[in-house]
Amino acid sequence: MRTRIRVEMSLIFKTKRANIVTNSNPPQAKNAWPLIGHLHLLGGSQPPHKVLGAMAEKYGPIFTIKLGVHQALVVNNAELARECLTKNDKAFAGRPKALAFELMAYNYAVFGFSPYGDYWRQVRKTVMLEVLSHRKVEMLEHIRASELQASVKSIHDVWLKKKESGMVKVDMSHWFRELALNIMVRIISGKRFSLDFDEQSGFQVIIRKFFELLGVFGISDFIPYLKFLDLGGYKKMMKKTGKQLDQIFEGWLKDQKLKGSDSAAKHEERDDQVFISVLISKLEDASETDFPGFDHDTIIKATCLQLLAAGVDTISSTLAWALSLLLNDPSVLETARAEIDKEVGRERLVKESDMKNLVYLKAVIKETLRLHPVVPLSVPHESIEDCIVGGYNIPKGTRLMVNISKIHRDPNTWSNPHGFQPERFLTSHQDFDVKGQHFDLIPFGAGRRMCPGDTFALHEMHLTLASLIQQFKLQTPSNEPVDMSESFGITVSKQMPLEVLLAPRLSRHMYGLGT
Repeated sequence: MRTRIRVEMSLIFKTKRANIVTNSNPPQAKNAWPLIGHLHLLGGSQPPHKVLGAMAEKYGPIFTIKLGVHQALVVNNAELARECLTKNDKAFAGRPKALAFELMAYNYAVFGFSPYGDYWRQVRKTVMLEVLSHRKVEMLEHIRASELQASVKSIHDVWLKKKESGMVKVDMSHWFRELALNIMVRIISGKRFSLDFDEQSGFQVIIRKFFELLGVFGISDFIPYLKFLDLGGYKKMMKKTGKQLDQIFEGWLKDQKLKGSDSAAKHEERDDQVFISVLISKLEDASETDFPGFDHDTIIKATCLQLLAAGVDTISSTLAWALSLLLNDPSVLETARAEIDKEVGRERLVKESDMKNLVYLKAVIKETLRLHPVVPLSVPHESIEDCIVGGYNIPKGTRLMVNISKIHRDPNTWSNPHGFQPERFLTSHQDFDVKGQHFDLIPFGAGRRMCPGDTFALHEMHLTLASLIQQFKLQTPSNEPVDMSESFGITVSKQMPLEVLLAPRLSRHMYGLGT
């Protein structure tokens, strides 16, 4: 009898304790100001992910901040991220509204910023099938390879004209963006910029401005009744950037419609169709309910913007970080080069099919994504229903910010978390991938809102970096370390241009120059 009473009392106590935990709120950070909350902490010179990471040292891995009238939940470790993006994946599938998404992303028609629902599902499904599936990514190899070869030849041509002491200085930040831009533009529209074409430089500037403005903490997004003031002039800049992007996509769309109308086989399914033509065909055959909320031209332009923005800035920034890390650690660079020379040699160019044997090179990219995830603070989610995270009640309408950078440098998971050690992915962390399954390493996010372009991005990054290492001697001017300071918007890239001295290390015919 006494035993039974003790068991019942124990159950009652545990139930009450569980209720206390699950009915409580997460800790809220202090130092919130009236009206603006903690916005003053996030608008300074330090990147927001570092500010929030420092706050986690004080408040723990889960806490809330006030962003004007909105509450945001900040999570800083892998287990909490897993809980948010698996168990509560649907609850956090929403996106908060923002002026940038309205003015530059076709009023939320860009599916990465769209509310969770039928439209988001349909567009994402179409993009996955027509561009980002494993089969499609492999079929697009010829575009990646040919654009890379043309861009590498451009470096060699500059070297022939301007070489000093056997090497030539190249701004590799610009070169990476130029390459990524040409690849994505060709996939989307079939066009190719010439290497001196002024439109290309202007296009890069517009895309970079787009990402910078996406990362702005605009006061009107958090205090709506101040929207009319346009503090900082961001609204004006967003309108201008959105208009510039629309003019480009409108031109591509018109060109493709003209080509389609002249083609007797415009409905024919072909593997070499550019993405705009695929979308035109898909939408011509779609019912009004398939893609609710937007006209067909808007859907096409918005989806092209999604692919272009995601495929240029993120890939080029990661490659710039990877090369910077290698230049600052020549022993790692030499190990990667020795692997390529052994597995591929110097008598033919490295190909994507070689990547299965270039395990150290792939580890270099993984370690780069760990140390410098392009989106170190996840694009905000918003809860569309009440849920529980870490035992705390999270009400509907709460914004979720996953501090990916903090997770990637957690000393409980990573030895020497701030060090550049690609070999960790060949030993202690060899089973880790970046596909959203290992929450200690989520550079592309996880869950249903995960970036769908991870496979495409990895193919391009692996081939580009391997080709540079195979084909060129690489060093910094005056052998000075590369400046690793950050420039931040919604993505984080290198603040300083990456200037590198290069010289060919293969025979002339390998660069398409004959013997």
